[in-house]
Amino acid sequence: MAAQRFRAKILLRTVNPYVHISRDRATALKRGWRKPMPVLVQINRQPRPPWRINLMPMGNGAFYLYLHGDVRTASATKVGDMVDVDVRFDASYRGGPMQMPAWFLRPLHANARATRGWLALTPSRQKEILRYLSFLRSKDARERNVTKAIRVLSGAKERYMARSWSEGR
Repeated sequence: MAAQRFRAKILLRTVNPYVHISRDRATALKRGWRKPMPVLVQINRQPRPPWRINLMPMGNGAFYLYLHGDVRTASATKVGDMVDVDVRFDASYRGGPMQMPAWFLRPLHANARATRGWLALTPSRQKEILRYLSFLRSKDARERNVTKAIRVLSGAKERYMARSWSEGR
């Protein structure tokens, strides 16, 4: 699939900065794609390496390219700026659940209620948690997050990962 290189203005949808990807550009990236499309993106040739993200469908064949804060920081851009966009289909993307780290698997299986809570989650929510945990680097951060995840999956009412949890959901 061909990369798309073009100039565009960074727009704002509610609170989310984005660049519009036309139906023609989306078709050139991956013909017939209607769900979130995995791509590699650079704005003004930044960041390096390109950022992995999903284009979000608008429903008419066009897509939103939401710009993560790290991309805008790396490219020194803001809403309203005209930018050079480089986007290409990410053929290496593999969907589905991520591998569960052993440092989360052991405490999860040691708690039957948390395990039931985990199994009751949708696959996308499980993947969201695993992706979040995969970014944790320090042992302290891992321990804090595992403890909190086990509590919310066991049914505790508290905030975790920017959402309110109750009864394991």
